[in-house]
Amino acid sequence: MDQVSLVIILFAALLVPLVMAKFKISSLPTAVMEIIIGIVLGPSILGIVNTTNAITQLSTIGVIVLLFLSGLEIDFSLFKKRRPAMTPLEQKTADQVSTYSPVRLSVYAYATVVVLAGLLAAAFKVSGLFSDFWLAMILFGTISLGIVIAALKEKELLSKAFGQTILLIGVFGELVPMMGLTLYASVFGSNSKSLWLLLLILAVAALLLLRFKPFFRFYQNINKSTTQLDIRLAFFLIVTMVTVAESVGAENILGAFVAGIVLKLLQPSESTRERLDSIGYGFFIPIFFITTGVDLNLRTLLTSGKTLILIPLFFLAYMVAKVAIFWVLRLRFKRANALAGTALSATTMTMVLAVLRVAKDMKTITSDQSGAFLLAALLTCIVSPLIFNRFYSAEKEDLVKTSVHFIGANLSTVPVAQQLKQGWYNIQMYTNHPENYRTYHAQAPVILMENFSAADLRDHGVFDTDILVLGHIDAERNYELAKVAHEYGVKRIIVRFEDRNVLNAREDELKQLGIEVYNTPEANITLLRALIESPSTLLMLNDTENSIYEVRVVNHRYTNVQIKNLSFAQEITISQVIRNRKLIVPNGNTMIMYGDRLIFTGKKQDAAEIRRALATAN
Repeated sequence: MDQVSLVIILFAALLVPLVMAKFKISSLPTAVMEIIIGIVLGPSILGIVNTTNAITQLSTIGVIVLLFLSGLEIDFSLFKKRRPAMTPLEQKTADQVSTYSPVRLSVYAYATVVVLAGLLAAAFKVSGLFSDFWLAMILFGTISLGIVIAALKEKELLSKAFGQTILLIGVFGELVPMMGLTLYASVFGSNSKSLWLLLLILAVAALLLLRFKPFFRFYQNINKSTTQLDIRLAFFLIVTMVTVAESVGAENILGAFVAGIVLKLLQPSESTRERLDSIGYGFFIPIFFITTGVDLNLRTLLTSGKTLILIPLFFLAYMVAKVAIFWVLRLRFKRANALAGTALSATTMTMVLAVLRVAKDMKTITSDQSGAFLLAALLTCIVSPLIFNRFYSAEKEDLVKTSVHFIGANLSTVPVAQQLKQGWYNIQMYTNHPENYRTYHAQAPVILMENFSAADLRDHGVFDTDILVLGHIDAERNYELAKVAHEYGVKRIIVRFEDRNVLNAREDELKQLGIEVYNTPEANITLLRALIESPSTLLMLNDTENSIYEVRVVNHRYTNVQIKNLSFAQEITISQVIRNRKLIVPNGNTMIMYGDRLIFTGKKQDAAEIRRALATAN
């Protein structure tokens, strides 16, 4: 029977995402659906699955891996101070960014949670509904980081300022109650010696970080296919930190979370993170969420009158404790997203399970109260993601198009600008020739300037762009302006050189600076050769419906997927894959890896959207 229950759980874990995809269920995270399926399979409804020792152990590993991966998700670059030496463009961009950083907002937000959780715990104590003030405060202050991450991942928000803010609030909502639970158990339990030994966890973490700091540089020289040393290191860190945490009386999930932070600071490659995600979300974590649902015996819990009274009260307390987050998020984000973020921050489950387990062992909570806390937590996991998915929409700062500025309006640049304007680009052109302005200003966004001195261009914001194209006919002027733009901090500069003598003298210098150069005669020679060798080249170049694109894949949704299985495989043609600076001629079975550069063709209206999807980090 033990094996049958495990088989059913694993089959359910396989079936849930397939059914959600089939019926297009996107309002609830997969983790919440797994909990609901666990309730259905467990003694609450069907009674065909029972938790056994083996399943319980796998579930425990699941929550440990979940917390480990949560620590791995934190973007520590958010905590870094700005570099003292900034280019003028970086300084200007930094000044335009909201003063309310994700770190600052998350600290403010969780501070309000602590205050409200304390007030609610006091209210429950005074009313006599729940007398343990500290335990109630810990429970009301919890946030389910696993569900928060799942919801943010599914909307591809972890790389956005909004996503990082909600993630950090979730981190505080799991880490602070985790520490609070350890202190609670130390003060009110029998393991008082663990209080000062908590520092040992940080000491071991620091020792591991120092010891394995050069690991991933050395790892590049080792056969990875048969050793998988990075995965071995990850599990060594998990087991070590969990063992240390349990040895000093802390929760194992605290050790797992710290292990994730240690590995994150070691800067593993994206392939390492992907394989760890595969192990966690592919096996252990679904078992944890489904088992959580199985363990919720609604038939028993709902027969108690006191439990029925406490469930809505605890549910309201979970929600109200996070309500002030709304006004903190409004400092930077729009109203609907502030509401969505507040709702998502109200989800709680993982830490509630840990807290209640410790409280039961200490006999400081009754089974009725424990059941009410659990069911109220489950309600937050259903209601909160629904509200989040209903109200969230992209922030204005996430919808900014790539800015391209052209210096020089002529037959070489205007047609390019016209075509780019139809895609995900903001185009602006500049000319110092009145006749060119009169000729082209009706066809493209052209601004007439008296001259193209570096000072004038800087004052007019010409260098405030993502891509600068120096398409003026004057090669010497292009050369000088390219150097000024590089010093100013423009990330990508493309320079036109019609004078081959100037190009020969300047090309190496500019390329060392990372500046791209092109020469029309050479481009024409290359095109003619391509036409001779590949007659269909002209057809492709003259195609008004299709175009060629290049994109770096940073969206995990499309990595470790064969080209033939991509959802848009029929809409584009991938001609080349560039991986580790090597060209790969792809076929349908070629696996797309994180960081691959794809060169593909497709219809302009479809391919541009596909390109944005592939380039959206999540």
